Amino acid sequence: MTTTVLAGAQAPAAGRRVTPTGRLILDHTAPREVWLDARRQGLGSSDLPAVLALSGFKTPQHVYYDKRGQLPHDDEFSEAAHFGVIFEEPLARDWARRNRTVVESVGIIANEAEPWQMCTLDRLCTECPLDRSQHSLCALEVKTRNAFVAQLWRQGPPDDVLAQVLWQILVTGLDHIHVVCLIGGQDYRQYTVRRSEHTKLVAYLNAEAGRLWHEHILPGIPPASTGDEPPDALIELYGRLHPDRSGVVVLDRDGDAQDAVADYLDAVADKREAEHRRKAAYARMIASLGGAQAATVFDRPFYSITQSFQERCDLARLREEYPEAFAACVVNKPQDRLYIPPFVRKEHAA
Repeated sequence: MTTTVLAGAQAPAAGRRVTPTGRLILDHTAPREVWLDARRQGLGSSDLPAVLALSGFKTPQHVYYDKRGQLPHDDEFSEAAHFGVIFEEPLARDWARRNRTVVESVGIIANEAEPWQMCTLDRLCTECPLDRSQHSLCALEVKTRNAFVAQLWRQGPPDDVLAQVLWQILVTGLDHIHVVCLIGGQDYRQYTVRRSEHTKLVAYLNAEAGRLWHEHILPGIPPASTGDEPPDALIELYGRLHPDRSGVVVLDRDGDAQDAVADYLDAVADKREAEHRRKAAYARMIASLGGAQAATVFDRPFYSITQSFQERCDLARLREEYPEAFAACVVNKPQDRLYIPPFVRKEHAA
C-alpha cells in the first residue's frame, strides 16, 4: 500500500459534511485573521483546557473575554508553539508512513446540531489503520512536548490533551481519534483515544463547556473567579483588558475587594516575616561555618557555601559612555504597581 499525505488534494468545500456530525466552516488555507475571527463563533478544542481549568496559562475568564471580542487576537507564538507548528506536517507524514495510511489537512469544523461546538482537526484520515476492511474515517492530533513532561505521557495523553481530543470526538461524531506526540525531539509516542472508554468524561466536557457558553458568553456575564485559577494568568488577563487605566471606581464597603486587600496585606506580612526567618537562619548557618566552606554531620555533607557569577549590565556607565547603544538596546517598559495608602495598612494592622 502506498503511503502518502494528501497535501495537494482537493480541499473539502466549506459547509460540506466532513465527519459524521461535523461540517467544515473554514478551510485550513484561510488567512490567519479570518481564522481567528471564525474561532470566536464557538468553543474549540484548544479552549477546553482553559474551560476546565487544566491550563496553567489561561482561565475560563480568558475564554470569555476572547469570545466576546474584548481581547485583541493573540498573534505572538511562544517558542514551543512556533516549533509545534513547524513539526506538525513532518510528524503527520511520519505517522501516516508508520501506519500505512493517508491524511489530509482540513480546517475548522462545527457540530451540525450545536454549531457553537467547534474544533480544528490537525489531520483527517479517510482510511483508519485500525480497520483496513473498510474505508472508515478517523482523525489525527499532533503534539510536540519537551522532555521534562515525558512522564505525563506514560499511560496516554495527559488530561489537557485528552480533553481536547474528546471534544474533537464530541464535535465530529468520530468514535476515536489518534494522537501522535514527539517528546524531546526524538521520543515518538502514538495513542488512540476512544469515545467508548470516556463516555462520562465526554458528558462532563459537554456540560461544562455548555454552561460557559450559554450562561456566560452568550448573555455577556463574566464567569466569577473560583479562586482556583492561576493568579499569574488572571493578572496577565486584566493587564491586557485594561492596558491604560484612568478614573476611580466606587467599591461596596463590604465587598470582595475589602477581603482581597486584607488577604493581600496578610500575605505581605507573612512574606516579610518568612524572609526575616530565612535570613536569620542563614546567618546562624554561616556563623557555624566560621571560615570553612562546608559542614558535615556524621561524615555526611550537610551544607556548603558556593559562589556563582552572573553577568550584569552597568546601565549608568552604558548611558554615559555609549549613549547610542543605550538608546538602541534599553527599553523602559511600564509596569503596574499596587499602592495601598498607609492609613489603610494601619487600619488593617489594628
